[in-house]
Amino acid sequence: MREVIIIGSGPAGYTAAIYAARAQLNPLMIASSVEPGGELMKTTEVENFPGFPEGLMGPDLMANFQAQAERFGTEILFDDVVEVDLKGDVKIVKTGSGETFEAKTVIISTGAAYRELGLPKEKELSGHGVSWCATCDGFFFREKTIAVVGGGDSAMEEANFLTKFASKVYVIHRRESLKASKIMQQRAFDNPKIEFIWNSAVAELQGEGSLTGVVLEDTVTGAKSELALDGLFIAIGNDPRVWLVENQVELTEERFIKVEGRSSRTSLPGVFAAGDVIDPTYRQAITAAGSGCVAALDAEHYLASH
Repeated sequence: MREVIIIGSGPAGYTAAIYAARAQLNPLMIASSVEPGGELMKTTEVENFPGFPEGLMGPDLMANFQAQAERFGTEILFDDVVEVDLKGDVKIVKTGSGETFEAKTVIISTGAAYRELGLPKEKELSGHGVSWCATCDGFFFREKTIAVVGGGDSAMEEANFLTKFASKVYVIHRRESLKASKIMQQRAFDNPKIEFIWNSAVAELQGEGSLTGVVLEDTVTGAKSELALDGLFIAIGNDPRVWLVENQVELTEERFIKVEGRSSRTSLPGVFAAGDVIDPTYRQAITAAGSGCVAALDAEHYLASH
């Protein structure tokens, strides 16, 4: 019987593991066989994580997280959780390799995946002109021409934020009206650096090694045109990875795991959640790490009171 099992890695999972291990809870982290380390493994340079004034590569940052968690005794299993039963006092976790583990507490840090356009070269150009995070990467596009794909609040927020750096920001939207709230729309319309390209979808990414432009397809006529760009920010939403637990813990309207206030406590006793799987708003490595700390402390307090 384990004291705590952490499902998922990334900044939230690894920080939870560091705190749980230092509390001598001997955590088991099941970190995925396919994507251990989470979304930062796909990121090139990280310049906004405190403590690294020169910046570092996303995979290097996650290697540091892993080494620190292991230093304090975290057991890391690179396997995939395929089934859980979290409703009883004993939590049951099954992996793809056929192993079954039991624990008194479980921390879910399975993250959220940015929605992709599904185009050739998209993964290849990720970090080389294609991004899903303006806060992370906007700084690299000073005086450049960039575009944001999307029509919701997130897309408008990213477009406005990116005008701090870029000389020109296009907003590419497949319809002729936005889904964003009126106030967010108006801020974008009022920004002289933003230009809207309506009824258009990105049909192709151009460039070898780094993005040089896109091919746009008119969603009404089907006509195609080229647009030269230095960067493309994709803001069409993200999907929290909740399929493991969606029928067991309470979710929010946006289908993130619901937690109590600023805690990590879910609707099930002994089950905690941290990181992007509970956060539709900030989605930063540092906020995920802080959330992982909260989850480990909540689990520790729960175990002490039981």
